[in-house]
Amino acid sequence: MTAPETPAPDAVLDCLGQRCPLPVIALARRLPSLPVGGVIRVLADDPAAAVDIPAWCRMRGQEFLGATAGPGYDVRRSR
Repeated sequence: MTAPETPAPDAVLDCLGQRCPLPVIALARRLPSLPVGGVIRVLADDPAAAVDIPAWCRMRGQEFLGATAGPGYDVRRSR
């Protein structure tokens, strides 16, 4: 049985090397430029991003799709 495929992102936000809270701030600034339903992949190697990005999605009503292979996190714009 194979895992479901992650949708291809509509945009990629490179936050590699940035520390908390910069990846979440960059996500908050960039997400409104995507259409509702669009997916952004945040590349972040700060260990805090694994907690911060899903928490930000819950607080802001956005859909956290999960971590990707490598240091990436997919978010779908919900509204």
